[in-house]
Amino acid sequence: MDSSIAGEPDDPFDALVWAAVDSLPEAFRERLDTVAIVVEDEPTSDDLAQTGAAGLLGLYTGVPRTLYGAREAALPSKITIYRGTHLRVFPTPDALARGVAETVRHEVAHHFGISDARLEELARERGG
Repeated sequence: MDSSIAGEPDDPFDALVWAAVDSLPEAFRERLDTVAIVVEDEPTSDDLAQTGAAGLLGLYTGVPRTLYGAREAALPSKITIYRGTHLRVFPTPDALARGVAETVRHEVAHHFGISDARLEELARERGG
C-alpha cells in the first residue's frame, strides 16, 4: 500500500492508526494508494469551522473515489486523525483502540463517498 501515516514510527497512537488501516479489508486498503493518512495533535479552528463540530476525531479532505475523475484530482485525498481528541474521549487503552479503528473506518468511508447520514443509518441498522 502506498498510503502513508505521517508521524513517529514508534509512537503508540500512530501504531493504533496503522493497525486500524491494516485491519481494513484488502479491497479497501488497495484503493487507499492516493490517500495521505496523517496524525495531528489537535484539529485547527479552521477544521472545526469547516465541519461545524465542537470536537473532531478525524477529518477526510479530498475528492471521494465515487466522483467522476477522482483519480485525476489535482490534490491527493487526506485523512487526518486527531490524537488529543481521541485521548480525551477514550480514556482506556481498549476504548482508545476501538475509537481509533472506528474513526479510521469512518474517514475511509468518506473517501468512498459514504455520507455521515448514511453512516448513521448503517449504524442504526447494525444496532450500534
